[in-house]
Amino acid sequence: MSNGVLTDPIGDFLIRLKNACMAEKEEFVSPYSKIKEEIARILQEEGYVWSYEVVKTGKFPELKVKTKFVDRTPALTDVKRISRPGRRHYVGANDVPRVLGGMGIAILSTSKGILSGQKAKKENVGGELLAQVW
Repeated sequence: MSNGVLTDPIGDFLIRLKNACMAEKEEFVSPYSKIKEEIARILQEEGYVWSYEVVKTGKFPELKVKTKFVDRTPALTDVKRISRPGRRHYVGANDVPRVLGGMGIAILSTSKGILSGQKAKKENVGGELLAQVW
């Protein structure tokens, strides 16, 4: 990519997360956006990251995420970006996929905000399937 223009900021965030886990980095930083903060919140709720914070010291705010390891093994083993710019993927409330037989989570953008697949089913809402994490 030339001169740092991102066409898929959510994909970039997820790949930074995966790379940080694979490289055993304790934390990583990504440009801030509200949707990335919501994804980080879900990852924290579901136990894939320790914490996240919005850092507003520089010119642009950044999202700092502390990755989670259990006995030097990353809590997150892989992520898969499902819906991408140019190829959106929508699911109904009854079609929210189970990730690895319930071992992973789906992240959806719904009318009720960014939700995990489990919560979306509970709230009976479908939406754009952003990613799957396990």
